[in-house]
Amino acid sequence: MPLDEAAEAQRAARVAQDVGPVAPGLNQFTTDILFRDLWLRPGLAPRDRSLVTVTALVAAGQVAQVPYHLNRAMDNGLTRTEASEVVTHLAFYAGWPNAFSAVPVVKSVFDSRAARSGAGGGRK
Repeated sequence: MPLDEAAEAQRAARVAQDVGPVAPGLNQFTTDILFRDLWLRPGLAPRDRSLVTVTALVAAGQVAQVPYHLNRAMDNGLTRTEASEVVTHLAFYAGWPNAFSAVPVVKSVFDSRAARSGAGGGRK
């Protein structure tokens, strides 16, 4: 899978700044193994990897990680409608509290994308 070098450089710089001083090994694994190995494997399209990641984060109640990964998912082609449907579906499989906890986070992603685009924040 091709790597968006500019986006990867921005992501790596943010992680290096935030994580590197505290856990240098985690910083290195995040770049080398997670984003330069796992995310580039050809078995799943980037959109599908993003969908799986967002789903896993919501299901595990890890909503702090959702904004980055939902934005990435939407950059990879996931629509607002699909993202909304994921949250609805997860209420039944991962628990109502996890779905409800994700709603304000998902809304903030939608709102910030709408503000950037000056419209609906991406494809419906």
